[in-house]
Amino acid sequence: MSRLRIYKDSLPAKPIFDSTDPEEIGVQLKKIDVKFQRWENSLELDENASTEDILSAYRPHLDILMGSTGAGSADVVKLTPDHPQADALRKKFLAEHIHTEAEIRFFVSGSGHFVMHEHGHVYDMHCKKGDLIFVPAGIKHWFDAGPQPDFTAVRVFTDTAGWVAHFTGDDISSHFPVA
Repeated sequence: MSRLRIYKDSLPAKPIFDSTDPEEIGVQLKKIDVKFQRWENSLELDENASTEDILSAYRPHLDILMGSTGAGSADVVKLTPDHPQADALRKKFLAEHIHTEAEIRFFVSGSGHFVMHEHGHVYDMHCKKGDLIFVPAGIKHWFDAGPQPDFTAVRVFTDTAGWVAHFTGDDISSHFPVA
């Protein structure tokens, strides 16, 4: 289930907000200009669906989304516990970073924690299948799908170079083990 927990960045043990209500989640995330939507009628795809099959199945949604955001490309990231680089990719995603463009993710399957660090607070958004999150450029964040990652997400980019992170060097993610 989708869930948002908000913490003061100095108090990782005690959330000051905790909700699974999509409307409440949207209201809280809007305070930091993050958009959140639930696509309840997300498509059912075979777990072995190829990147091309996933992009093709979601093409009507992507065309609308990309048109409204000015995005120029989309890809699929799929991470499973048996992926040969699962540990290395998890560590890379765990480091706090920013992007010079919006980060837009739609969860096709599985789940993970998209964690944002803004204005003295940590926003732990547990995303699952059917969740769309739109994080504006410059928002400090990290992603954690846990030690046994199992998710597939469509990533939408404006920059055709794709995922380019600018790491902050802050170790805050180590203080907020969310997965």
